[in-house]
Amino acid sequence: MSESFEKLKAYCEKENFKGWDPYDGLNSWFIQKTVLGKSRFFRLAWIQLFKRSPINLRPLFGVEKDYNPKGLGLFLTGYCNLYKIEKNPVHLEKINTLAHQIISLQTKGYSGACWGYNFDWQARAFFQPKFTPTVVATTFISEALLEAYDITQNKLYLDTAISASKFVLNDLNKSYDNDGDFTFSYSPLDHTQVYNAGLLGAKLLSLVYKYTQESHLLDEAKKVVSYVCKRQYQDGSWSYGTLPFHQWIDNFHTGYNLECIHVYRTVSGDTSYDEYFDKGMSYYLTTFFTDEGISKYYNNSIFPIDIHAPAQLIVTLAKCGNFTSQKALVDRVLNWTIINMQSPKGYFYYQKKKHVTSGIPYIRWAQSWMFYAFSYYFVESEEQ
Repeated sequence: MSESFEKLKAYCEKENFKGWDPYDGLNSWFIQKTVLGKSRFFRLAWIQLFKRSPINLRPLFGVEKDYNPKGLGLFLTGYCNLYKIEKNPVHLEKINTLAHQIISLQTKGYSGACWGYNFDWQARAFFQPKFTPTVVATTFISEALLEAYDITQNKLYLDTAISASKFVLNDLNKSYDNDGDFTFSYSPLDHTQVYNAGLLGAKLLSLVYKYTQESHLLDEAKKVVSYVCKRQYQDGSWSYGTLPFHQWIDNFHTGYNLECIHVYRTVSGDTSYDEYFDKGMSYYLTTFFTDEGISKYYNNSIFPIDIHAPAQLIVTLAKCGNFTSQKALVDRVLNWTIINMQSPKGYFYYQKKKHVTSGIPYIRWAQSWMFYAFSYYFVESEEQ
């Protein structure tokens, strides 16, 4: 494991944590400077072309490597975990460098600190211009800044994370049900009900509560957890969201849901949702991982094998307290992933399909996630 991680770490540091993303096709000059870029359908098709092509079209169409704020947040958490294991001043330097870089990339004009992606993004449900803040990016980054604060006691990191809770409460849209529970939108520009996005907002509020003890943060977080748990299926699964084209059930978003529910119940001491958590965890572990260590993407399909899934397994189990009891599964999955999805150059592949593997070194989706996951693996292994 250590050899694989050191190769990955060397690659990421050599690239200075910059890189491409599966969804960055709209950064192309072809889109930015032609009338085709104004078409929703063409933008969707263009993103899918860049995302699905095993050939990297980005150099040809002028898409440059760049910092992705969420990716930097994952790297920051990773170095915080490494510092917990060994108080190496090199790790500390990386923590401060990454934290300041992240803070400099904030999106301005909202109620609090927030972050988006470094590219325009066209989804089926909505369009988001570059750096439109999202609850997903903001939560991962804020958690990383809280980790950095715990190590450095730099109040700037704490204040920035606390500020992010105001973005979640004031700028995201809320969709209510008849009981008064609600979920957060993905961004200020949409009204979608994506379960993992809402729960990530609840997670951020719960984490900030640990530092501020403001009771309204947990009150709002509870409403989101309740909203999502009521929509859990009998077998313990969740669909991605409420829209007709969001009805799939997948691996890593299930992991997100479990992690977020666990953070809320740990911080609050609220045991109301234990049954939902336990049923969801059982479904997650028995559905998404094969005996040989392959991480399935969907509940009913292995392919595409996505690097996000094994990474999130490690994180989910580490954060939810199940790592030790599931260590055999973790090792089986991680070993298969290293053997089958790591390049000799150190980076990890994005996806393996039945007949083709995407070997493009995506910095956020693959490298930052595996860096983040390895760091939790080493923390948990150290404590055993």
